[in-house]
Amino acid sequence: MLRINILALTFVLMLSACSSTKAPIAGMDGAPIPPAFAHFPDVPFPKEAFLNLEETKALGSGNNWIGTLVYTTPYSASEVFDFYMSELPKMGWVEVATVRARISHLTYIKENRALQMLVESKSADDSIVTLTAIPNQAGIK
Repeated sequence: MLRINILALTFVLMLSACSSTKAPIAGMDGAPIPPAFAHFPDVPFPKEAFLNLEETKALGSGNNWIGTLVYTTPYSASEVFDFYMSELPKMGWVEVATVRARISHLTYIKENRALQMLVESKSADDSIVTLTAIPNQAGIK
């Protein structure tokens, strides 16, 4: 019986070693982001973000997607605002305007696109983020 268990364990370990793993997309504190956000690599997302598929309408992927993403996160609106103020410039986004309020607004541009974010408190510790990417046809840099 012990021999069969050892053989089964060896087989399982061999199979698991053959599987390929993809590097996670990092969010706050380097935690993995759900795979749904992998289509939008030019925008950072906080860990434990949950994409609202009913409200999200996006076309394309990679660095040229446009549309609106709506997600919730277990962080306060203030923490999410600070996260984007810190992380977006690291990814090449340039701040145009920000307003910290009950519903905070952040506007950034990068190459041929503009990014508008609305950050709203859902509760004391949860937030709803609406992120809209549109073409920057004015060419403002």
